[in-house]
Amino acid sequence: MSDCHPDIVIHIDETLDDRALEALERRVGLQPGVVSACIHEDRRHLMVIEYEHDGIDAQAILHTVRDQGVHAELIGL
Repeated sequence: MSDCHPDIVIHIDETLDDRALEALERRVGLQPGVVSACIHEDRRHLMVIEYEHDGIDAQAILHTVRDQGVHAELIGL
């Protein structure tokens, strides 16, 4: 979990443990077009994501998060 400059911010409704957060970061980060996916240690409900706008869109990234069984919404673009 590290700092990055977001293109979007996703709010995660659940309180996830470290293992689940790391798995979610990894899953989102492996999506084609995603440059980085980070969950800050002091803001564990926020995932900031940098992505290539011509490679993937914000809704597709949110869908990936929700596909992991996590309730989430976009809070910043």
